Amino acid sequence: MYCVVSTTMATLSSNGHYEWAKQVKAFDETKAGVKGLVDAGVVKLPKLFVHRPETLNHPSPPCNDTVQFELPTIDFTGLENSGGGARRREIVDEIRKASEEWGFFRIVNHGVPLRVMDAMLDGIRRFHEQPQEAKTHLYSSVSTRSVLFNSNVSLGDLDPACWRDLLTCVFRDDTLDPQAIPLVCRKEVQEYEKCMIELRETMAELLSEALGLGRDYLSLMECMKSEALACLYYPVCPEPELTFGTAKHSDTMFLTLLLQDSIGGLQIVHQNQWVDVPPLRGALIANIGDLMQ
Repeated sequence: MYCVVSTTMATLSSNGHYEWAKQVKAFDETKAGVKGLVDAGVVKLPKLFVHRPETLNHPSPPCNDTVQFELPTIDFTGLENSGGGARRREIVDEIRKASEEWGFFRIVNHGVPLRVMDAMLDGIRRFHEQPQEAKTHLYSSVSTRSVLFNSNVSLGDLDPACWRDLLTCVFRDDTLDPQAIPLVCRKEVQEYEKCMIELRETMAELLSEALGLGRDYLSLMECMKSEALACLYYPVCPEPELTFGTAKHSDTMFLTLLLQDSIGGLQIVHQNQWVDVPPLRGALIANIGDLMQ
């Protein structure tokens, strides 16, 4: 079933050069993603996924050993009862400071039930760990689809791929036909999305106030009216030192709310230095996107 995968491991032209386009085509035609490579028993990383040494080995600049950067954590406890009181002003000030200095912050006690977050992670894991034939019909690189499964989106010419698979569910104007969501995680996605919409409204108010604007400013703009759930899965890699799960990037949207599992690996850049963001169960990571900035 995975015989085509072998062509992605050593595809060379007659003059010995790496044929990137052929590898991309062969990989996509499997419709199995990275998990398909793992299931096929791959032991050597396909060249398609090998990143250049200069991008893999990018040490942070020397810094004072006494400096220990830690992502700001903002506790939303008391927000729901504060109205426009002192506690709310404290939270708004913390968001303003973290957004200006980091562009990221961790949120705790945000109102999203822990059972919903755990169920979402379990549901997405179930989706990605299904047999290939259960996911093939969703495999696509057409980004306009509301629900799609793929591995790497919009690869540019000769760009190395990342070792990950991705299920994307796009809620346009907060809506998505439930029947389009894979049954194996449908209930979990719907419940999680409902909580995300509620939290988004809270974040829109707090960010508006942090910008010195009216509380309903961003909501009236409807700049966060649609959401995309990007559900990432990182299978065990045979040569992890040669690739990335996700390469260096910035998020283009207004706001990202990131739910981590217990594995870890997330890093962000602060003051030109890579900072580890260890997972904290029940927390969400807020990322101020390019459009918001």
